[in-house]
Amino acid sequence: MSYTVHEVAKLSGVTIKTLYHYQKIGLLMPESIAENGYRYYGDKELEQLQQILFYRELDFPLEKIKSAMQNGPSRLRCLCEQKTLLIARQQRISSILHTLEEAIVYTEKGAAMSKEKMFLGLNKQEWEGALEPQNEYLSENYGYSIDTSTIDTDIMNEKANEATEFITFMANALRNGVSANANEVHSAIHKHIQFMGRSMKIDAQGFAAQSKFLMTDEFHRQMLEKQQTGLSYYICFAAESYAGK
Repeated sequence: MSYTVHEVAKLSGVTIKTLYHYQKIGLLMPESIAENGYRYYGDKELEQLQQILFYRELDFPLEKIKSAMQNGPSRLRCLCEQKTLLIARQQRISSILHTLEEAIVYTEKGAAMSKEKMFLGLNKQEWEGALEPQNEYLSENYGYSIDTSTIDTDIMNEKANEATEFITFMANALRNGVSANANEVHSAIHKHIQFMGRSMKIDAQGFAAQSKFLMTDEFHRQMLEKQQTGLSYYICFAAESYAGK
């Protein structure tokens, strides 16, 4: 089925001017252009536009979006990666909103908000330094960065401890020649997904997609490979095996 530029604009909420601009810079081309100059878009182009809009919600610049669309992974993997980034943004905004709502309540009561609650989840310097290299990489390569001003130290420490425990287990399993399909490995992945599920929506398929991203992304792959050679591939294969059960 084909859609005119006016129909696409109405469906997506994107202005006709923006669609023309996307075509001009080679970001989103029409499926066909009639002799009278009318532009028509197909289902494939609508899917591409959807992914572009997801990237825009993440504040990716158009140049980065174009590069990601041209050199990026499959649509499914791309959507899973976008979901992971959007969930991270959602969690950050939720933290800010929670603090803001408490500030409103205290202000309405004419009461003073405790300094601990006033800055809960904000300006946690303990984690800023640790996340700085990753933030610089994410910003440079994906136009996205973790807002360290909203970090809850207790939650981050709990997540770090659990992640360290999981990574250590997987590294030892790899070192000891345990199959990626082994029940004990699957049990560890199940436990890890359950823990992550407390703060974000993720299932076996989502974790498999996340693991594949960590394996294919140079920065994150090296972080795992420093723990144990082949660890990023081992976790990816184990995650895919678990998801395929």
